Amino acid sequence: MGIGLLSRKHILTMLRLHATEATNKLKMLRLHATEATKMWAGCFGKPFSRNDHASGSAGLSTIDYRLPTPLRPFALFAISRLGALVLASLLVSQALAADWPMFRGGPDMTGRAASVLAAKPRLLWTYEAGGPVDSTAAIVGDTVYVGTSKKQVLALNMANGKPKWKFTTNDSVIASPCVVGNAVYVGDEGGTLYAINRADGKRLWKFQANDKIASSATPAPGAILFGSYDHNLYCLNSATGKLKWKFATEAQIHCSPCVAGGLAIIAGCDGEIRFIDIATGKQKDAASLEGNLAAAPAYCAGVVYVGTLNGEYLAVRSKDASIAWEIKDKNADGGIYSTAAVTPDAVVFSSRARTVFRVDPSTGKTRWVFRTKGECDSSPVISGGTVFVGCDAGELYGIDLATGRRVWLFKTGSEIKASPAISNGRMVIGSGDGAIYCFGR
Repeated sequence: MGIGLLSRKHILTMLRLHATEATNKLKMLRLHATEATKMWAGCFGKPFSRNDHASGSAGLSTIDYRLPTPLRPFALFAISRLGALVLASLLVSQALAADWPMFRGGPDMTGRAASVLAAKPRLLWTYEAGGPVDSTAAIVGDTVYVGTSKKQVLALNMANGKPKWKFTTNDSVIASPCVVGNAVYVGDEGGTLYAINRADGKRLWKFQANDKIASSATPAPGAILFGSYDHNLYCLNSATGKLKWKFATEAQIHCSPCVAGGLAIIAGCDGEIRFIDIATGKQKDAASLEGNLAAAPAYCAGVVYVGTLNGEYLAVRSKDASIAWEIKDKNADGGIYSTAAVTPDAVVFSSRARTVFRVDPSTGKTRWVFRTKGECDSSPVISGGTVFVGCDAGELYGIDLATGRRVWLFKTGSEIKASPAISNGRMVIGSGDGAIYCFGR
């Protein structure tokens, strides 16, 4: 027992010495990897050659990291623990730091959070916006960006909910802000799309459409795309706000454009799922459906998933706009305004039939159905093994992705139209009671 303790102390002392020696030569990740490698090879009785040019020495110097044979098992133990801690630290850091810069988290509209939220988060802070918040938040770094019915776009401190700046719009904002570089792009119900300086909340430029904008902006290289109730899909230069092209449809465009593979994919109130070349503004393909569409298409692995206002749920292949599968909700109120959450193994829909349900991406076969207290216009988000979604009854749910069982519930004072935004281990969502809620550990 005494020898074992001395051995561990000896190993830890050597690790600390090696780490100190390398501090000014390598960044943290390389340092851990290099030192672990040296110790590992030393356990097998092999000396090292080290290039000392960086420290002012010429040529190679040989350093013997070999340990006495009785101590080598303890060295292996220490190295394995060190490696595991470094790897765990990297994975946790990456998972917590992932931003949510736009509606559904990214241009493909999958609603899949890279940041893992606790399955049973607690309320951290609340901000009173003074009116309904149907806009879904965007989160970048330490800032939350969200629109309100009080004709404002807010930038809130992620840590405590305190305002950093407020931008006044011409009309109510129900679209989600889109954050790209130093700009925040968002439209209002008066038909104006704004580019706002992310740092100070000052306007960079604005563009006027001919009707309401409920569509959240989506970025493409050098461009911003959004739909309007004036029947057009717009593509603007993201730096100047100048029109690159617009594509006219037969009815309102409520949905946010899905961007994937050089295509802008829209689902319109004319019952068409259109695949439009972003470079040219020309339509490449389209799928005609019986029902009108308000939900944004969600793209994953060559397939687009979407629901219609009359309760059809479909998978459409992007290569030729053919239908991969289709299911029909027999409930007359089964229409869908929300966008599906998609992973390679699961598609989760929420609907006005007061259901959240998971289907198989390949077949459309239902895996489970969860009954909500109210209609769901809030789009589900998948974080780790949990689905988070709100409903018109003011309830916010955490649902187990594998089983469909409720694992968490939070009741707000009013209906929830907004969708969750998850980043840095926290979730932000607005409610009809005028509150913006932040949850986490």
